[in-house]
Amino acid sequence: MAQGEGNNNTKKLIKIDVTADTACPWCLVGKKNLDNTIASSKDHYDFEISWHPYFVQPNAPKEGISKKEFYQNKFGPQYDEIMHRVSEVFRGLGLHYDMDGLTGCTLDSHRLIYFAGQQGPDKQHNLLEELMVGYFTQGKYIGDREFLLECARKVGVEGAAEFLEDPNNGVKEVMEKFEESSGSILGVPNYVINGKIRISGGQPPEIFQRAFQAAASA
Repeated sequence: MAQGEGNNNTKKLIKIDVTADTACPWCLVGKKNLDNTIASSKDHYDFEISWHPYFVQPNAPKEGISKKEFYQNKFGPQYDEIMHRVSEVFRGLGLHYDMDGLTGCTLDSHRLIYFAGQQGPDKQHNLLEELMVGYFTQGKYIGDREFLLECARKVGVEGAAEFLEDPNNGVKEVMEKFEESSGSILGVPNYVINGKIRISGGQPPEIFQRAFQAAASA
């Protein structure tokens, strides 16, 4: 998401590397807050954002299972409390947290995100929005091929169908990135700003703003 590239040489470049999973609700929360901070800061900085894969549930089934069933089994007696908390946070962002539909393996979504990144950071960033909003607020299944291609079409990713058709495309690159990041972070979302400042979790805009200021003055 390069902003105002080349228009103002006095702007500092803020490079943001985001590690996230498309089935992590806090990753969407963090993205929304990051986007809001960028929108209010674009007169001061240029931004370059790259997204990297993570698997919160590495062994999630590819065929998909009921979200409610999966998370009830995962969280046990804490399920209602956790879902209420997530729903409240989503509501504060103007989103409805939808527990309908399926959850499962996110590998194909990460393959597509990798492929979109080859066509530019804006397409990759916009694709994350479509994928996560669809999955978390519209009951879409993150492993459904038609849903993935619909998201790709919306943001202008070309050749997505052909890329995903070969199950080997992008797997090596995605798994290498995942193995690299899983050794240095404990969870997602995780942000590295200008290679130095690290932020974890779905942080509010003021945390990102302070990080931008610190990175720009370093």
